[in-house]
Formats: sequence, C-alpha cells, structure tokens
Amino acid sequence: MSTSALVSLVHLGCARNLIDSELMLARLAEQGLVVTDDPAAAHTVVLNTCSFIGPAREESYASIRELLDRKQRGEIQAVVVAGCLVQRYKQSLAQEFPGVDLFAEISDYRALAESVREIVDGKTVPAYLASPGLRPAEREGSRLLATPGSYAYLRISHGCDHTCSFCAIPSIRGPHRSKRPGAVLSEAEELIGAGVRELVVVAEDSTAWGREFGLELPMVIEGLAELDGPHTVRVMYAYPNRFPWDLTRLLREHPRVVPYLDIPIQHAATPVLRAMQRAGSGEQVRATLDRLLEEVPGITIRTTVLLGFPGERDEDAEELAQLVREYRLSRLGAFTYSPEQGTSGYELEGRVSASVAQARCDAVLAARDEVLAADQEARIGSTIEVLVDEVSDDLGRAVARGDMDAPEVDMLAFIERANVSVGDRLAVRVEGLDAEFNLICRPVQSSRNTGEAPA
Repeated sequence: MSTSALVSLVHLGCARNLIDSELMLARLAEQGLVVTDDPAAAHTVVLNTCSFIGPAREESYASIRELLDRKQRGEIQAVVVAGCLVQRYKQSLAQEFPGVDLFAEISDYRALAESVREIVDGKTVPAYLASPGLRPAEREGSRLLATPGSYAYLRISHGCDHTCSFCAIPSIRGPHRSKRPGAVLSEAEELIGAGVRELVVVAEDSTAWGREFGLELPMVIEGLAELDGPHTVRVMYAYPNRFPWDLTRLLREHPRVVPYLDIPIQHAATPVLRAMQRAGSGEQVRATLDRLLEEVPGITIRTTVLLGFPGERDEDAEELAQLVREYRLSRLGAFTYSPEQGTSGYELEGRVSASVAQARCDAVLAARDEVLAADQEARIGSTIEVLVDEVSDDLGRAVARGDMDAPEVDMLAFIERANVSVGDRLAVRVEGLDAEFNLICRPVQSSRNTGEAPA
C-alpha cells in the first residue's frame, strides 16, 4: 500500500481528550485514510493537543516543533494540529507556527478529516478550521477505540460551569452541557457490544450531569449498570460540591458499579480553597470524605491536589499532607500550580516559587507513597479479582487491574504465567510488589477464567 494514504495521530492529554482522538480516528477512516500508529510511516501526522496547564502546553508546543522538524527533513509530508491548544489560542497559534499545514479547533472533526483527505491527495486546503460553535450535548459519532479492548471511556457531558481560579477549561470547552440519558445509554450499548468490559465515565464535572433536565448522576449510572452485558461502571471526575448522595447506594450495593470514586478535592486548607474559588471549606472536604467512607465500606477514593497556589503557606501544604495520611489517599495525583492567562488566579499576588511549590508537592507525594506502600503490602497473600488490560506473549505475563485501580492513572497487577486474554476477569493471588508498589500476582486457577462481571 502506498504511504501517501497513511495518516498517524499523536494524542496528548486526558481521557476526555482521548475520546476526541478516537473521534478523529473514526472520521479519518471514514475518508478512506489508513491510520498507522507509526508516525515515521505516515504521509500526514495529526497532533491532538492539550492546553490544561503549563507542562501540558509545553508538551504540545514541543510536539509541534518536533513534527515540523521532521517535515523539514522530509520524513513526513504534512502536519495537522488540532484540539484544546488551537481552541484556546486560535489564530495566534497559526502565526507562531506557519509551517503547520492545518489547524483545527474542537468540533465533530468531519471537516478536519475531509481536509486531511485533500492534503493527502495533494490538494490545497484552508489552513485554519474554526469551530462551528460549542459541541452539542448529543450522541457523538462512532469512535476508533485507542484503549485496550477491556475498557473504554464514556463521556456523559461537555464543559464546566465552575469558576475555579486556576482552571482554563471553561474557556476552552465552554459551559456544562449534559448528554441526554438515551444518548449516553446508546453509546454505552455500542461499546459493550464491541466487547468493552469496563465503562469509565468521564466529564469535566460528572456530578453536574442531568441537572438542566431535573435529573441527577445516579440515574444515568444505574441505567448504565443495568444494561445487558458483562460490564462494570467506574465514575471519574466527580466534583465534590452538590454531591448526589444517592450515588453511594450504587457504589455500595450495585454489583456492576465499581466501589471507586475519583473526586478531585484540590486542597485541604480553607484559605487556599477560598483563593482557588472552590466551593466549600477544608471542613467540608473532610465531611465529604467521612461520609463516603461511612456509606461505602471498602470504597477506593482517588483525588487530585494542587500545590503552590498563590498565598499558600507551609502550614497549608502540611495540612494537605496530613489529610492524605489521615484518609489514606493512596490513589492521588499531585501537581504544582501553573499560572494560566485568562484565569482569575493569574493576577493573584503571593505567588509561590517553583522550587517551594515542587518541594511541597514532593512532600504530599511522599505522604501518598507511605500510605500506598502500606496498603499494597497489606494485599500480599490475599485473593482479588482483576480485569486484564494487556497480554505479553513474549514475557508470559499479563497486565491487569483490580477494582481499586482506574486505567492509566492508578496501580497495576502483573500476572505471572497467565493463560489469559484481554478483557478476561479472573481471581488472582497477590504474591508480592514491584519497586513501584504494583501487585505481582498468579492466577488462583491455572486455566483461563472468562466469567462475566457480577450480575
């Protein structure tokens, strides 16, 4: 096959952005283009960018420069840049990188795919595709999944109504718009029909789903869990304000709803939360965590925190580290503050130096690792059920996860000498840990167990 029809997509960013990449891949395929995972073999490379915080933005810029260097050397013929970075900086980005063949804002990506088809065919196209407007909250088109066959992300809404002073997402993705229940369920049915065993529910703010219809998140989560199929449902990105407490019933009682919740708290110190324009106080954060732990015994709580926000003091950072220890938050991401133009935090006084912010972040991560090491060591000798995400024929080892771990962001379970396939669920015995506290396991039974999810 001629390389002139080959297109490669490079994805940057979060799970929500990965859904956009999967939509792009499907639209490209609809144009008769062949997608390769090897950019070196492609005629055109599409870069789906991220612009959430400074490090993500710098990664996007570095990737653009690398692709343009490869184009100049004749290794690829065209470079297309799409997604959040373009949506945020618009035509100024095109002025900064004139060598890019096409820029595309966030859309349904049909126009992007049509333009890439013309580029591959040697035709001239407009160098900039503006978004026709905010993406409607309706059933999205088909996707070419970039995740393993075991799990897929399911987006239930777009945008965010919160005004957190550190966050540029509302200016990029727009206000919150919930998908209708029927749209969410039909997307899920398609994914389950394709063999997906775990639906990972994502949004900018999942707990806001349905409020414009007079509905709440538990309604759609229960609907997803009740669909036919051997699947489970995991909830991510649950904003703690106005939490829909009936969700704890599902987390506790429904066999298809994983007892796991990603609920970004960002901080524990009230003055910092106030400066961040987060709803609630440190006391309310603790009350929310207390109630979750009380109402869902055995729940795994994942969270995200931000260190070095303007005005943060040493004692504020220590309060956060102590909260991590107190609530045993072993599944946690910690980041340093990145001043973002266009956010209210950008003008705040009392900026924390990068070195101090990093030291505080390291201290919080050290507290997390103390808890993580103890929690993982306590699992040695136990039997757990895991979902297989990858299989290595060469090593005779499979990569899996238990309910306490979400894909890409949490811990892994490596299964030695496993006769399994991607998507299998099986019982394993935890025999040890690796250097990063991932579980080392062996199957309880020597034969493959492809039993369905709990019904």
